[in-house]
Amino acid sequence: MSYNIYTAPAYKLEELNNIFIELTAKNCNQRCTNCYIDFPMSKNVKDFIHIDKIKEALEDTKFENLYCIYLTGAEPMTHPDFNTILRLCLKRCNVCICTNASFLNEKKIRFLKKVEEEGIGVNIGTSPNLKLQDKCGGNQIFFKLSLAHYNELESDKVKYRGNYRQTIYALKTLSRYNFNSVLSIQNFYKLNENEIKEAFNEIFKTQEITNTDLQITVSHPDFEDENFAKPSQKTDCMFGRTLCQNGIYTCPFLADDYRGRAGSSFKDYSKNVMAETDFCATCSKNNNYMFAIG
Repeated sequence: MSYNIYTAPAYKLEELNNIFIELTAKNCNQRCTNCYIDFPMSKNVKDFIHIDKIKEALEDTKFENLYCIYLTGAEPMTHPDFNTILRLCLKRCNVCICTNASFLNEKKIRFLKKVEEEGIGVNIGTSPNLKLQDKCGGNQIFFKLSLAHYNELESDKVKYRGNYRQTIYALKTLSRYNFNSVLSIQNFYKLNENEIKEAFNEIFKTQEITNTDLQITVSHPDFEDENFAKPSQKTDCMFGRTLCQNGIYTCPFLADDYRGRAGSSFKDYSKNVMAETDFCATCSKNNNYMFAIG
């Protein structure tokens, strides 16, 4: 009698290039239909990370070759100290704000441009990612927004009503202020990638949106796919770690999940991870970053 034993692929942190800071795990002003976060019934969860925790992490990683710090969470811009945290991280390296776009009106974007200009002249390391190359002699602010479809109705079914228009408006306004953005397409409908790219390139042209790249990711893993057990070429856990209020985790998907816990701080944390969750299956099939720009 023979038994087929499945062994989850193992991933090792090759270099700490990206830090994802979960500013809040449950505080969000929206409720996307397909969100992976298990929100409580109350919308007023006060679980914001303390700024001292972030200062400690930046000190502990001062000798690491960081390319970008990602401000993530349910909705990072709900953090009461968001502006202070942004300035603090921008002194270290590039910062990417992962947001649902609902806070990105013109007044806020104009303010964020001034914050970015405050840091001009701060030296940065050389990044292999061309999108993270600096043009002004200082660290930059990037934005990562997401949609599920190039059709407004289909996208809002997966997100929330009004998300499509808010996102397109934010991308257009960010473009006018010369910010670089990434539009992450969560391919919930399993569309052809060329179809997605052609449709959005036409939208960008019509709306006069520049400085925006597309990043297409899968939304649901196919567990029958034989590629699930094969290690991916590039995953977030191979080049990054996630900072939460209660410790370090392997990736944003597994933030605050005991299966992804890597340690209590950046002084001593694990550089190995077993890809044994359904989220790992999603990353494995995507075969590229799910959260980082690249």
